[in-house]
Amino acid sequence: MTEEEAHAWIVARFGEDAHDRLSRYAALLTEEAARQNLIAASTLPTLWSRHIVDSAQLLDHAPVPVGARRWIDIGSGAGLPGLVIALASDWRVRLVEPRRLRVAFLDHCIAALGLGDRVSVAAAKVEAVERDGVAAAVISARAVAALPRLIASAVHLADADTIWLLPKGAGAQSEVADARRSWQGVFHVKPSAVDPASGIVLASRIARRR
Repeated sequence: MTEEEAHAWIVARFGEDAHDRLSRYAALLTEEAARQNLIAASTLPTLWSRHIVDSAQLLDHAPVPVGARRWIDIGSGAGLPGLVIALASDWRVRLVEPRRLRVAFLDHCIAALGLGDRVSVAAAKVEAVERDGVAAAVISARAVAALPRLIASAVHLADADTIWLLPKGAGAQSEVADARRSWQGVFHVKPSAVDPASGIVLASRIARRR
């Protein structure tokens, strides 16, 4: 996917207004990337295809946001995918990020982009984060940890109805096989819109094997 195709993909799915919001975020991310290592410098020229579309495509697999249930994004770092999800949709999003400088950047983006009524940051490792009322409707994590470990770290924030949306590389099927040794549930791997060789793990009804 080229950068031109990535811009068109966003507009086609989410509209011009969402594209404008994401453009403002992309400018903030590019500016901050000069100060801290938010994303690999080599990926800045392909920011829209490599990061923004790669994040926004998770909405194709998510339920409609309803009531108090929210989207929890683990290891948000630069705001990927959590801030992209919030800017492209009506989801209430809770970003989980333990690193101080990245938390400061996320807080800055939330204020600058007018997301304070729908987006918050938990400045902690996910193991230390408590449920904010009800269980998460969606849990996402991008390049955080291997699937079995990731599920173990965040399962306390989920229930049987929680949808896990986890972008993975070419080893997605292998990670699912590893996870099945400790966890039961419904697992699917969908191809990435950005890189068909990569996969997105969709999981639900997750419970520890006994």
